[in-house]
Amino acid sequence: MVLADPNGPGPATATSKHPLAKYIEFAGFRLSEAGAGKLKVQFAAINHSEADLGELTVKIKLVIVNAKPEDPPVTEFETKIPSLGPLEVKNLEASAPTKLRVYELPDWQFLRAQFDITSPAP
Repeated sequence: MVLADPNGPGPATATSKHPLAKYIEFAGFRLSEAGAGKLKVQFAAINHSEADLGELTVKIKLVIVNAKPEDPPVTEFETKIPSLGPLEVKNLEASAPTKLRVYELPDWQFLRAQFDITSPAP
């Protein structure tokens, strides 16, 4: 039997204990170059609760699956997530800085995301 790698690709993991973090999932990250030093990041936001989630501000960090803790992230950005209804999924897009060129970007299966809800305050 093959077990999934706990550090492998998958939905983003929360880096804080914000009470709403257990209800929201970020997945499906796709990266493309949007100019020198800028990325277009496409992803899905999923509300797993039966309640409306108002607008959130989140800080998302994308790292390579086998990165060491001291390795820099592929990118790190803050974005607003519009209000999500009960069990709703929204496709979103954000702009993010990077030092990598498009040919240096990892494929989706090598990305791991971490997030922190910064607003509203818990």
